Amino acid sequence: MLPSRNPADPRPAGAQKSWLQMLKEADAHRPDFPGEHAIALGVGVLLLLSSGRSRSVVGRLLKAAAGGALIGRAASGSGGIERMAQTMSTVARFLPRR
Repeated sequence: MLPSRNPADPRPAGAQKSWLQMLKEADAHRPDFPGEHAIALGVGVLLLLSSGRSRSVVGRLLKAAAGGALIGRAASGSGGIERMAQTMSTVARFLPRR
């Protein structure tokens, strides 16, 4: 019996998924844990800040790339942008006004 095929899939029938595609699909279908996007954003910002203090150029590039990827991860995903906007508006309510 032939495996069922998604008609929206542009790959030819019989082409196998790459491990990266399988990992992306598994990540998209898993439930988020509370604070996941905030943690990714915090770690990404810390990596970007620490990249300027690195001694080697390679270290700076690796930290900046990882930090940027984590910030992008925090902003994307299942409802990431909406959640970050809600969190920021909640935090802004508690900040003192000038």
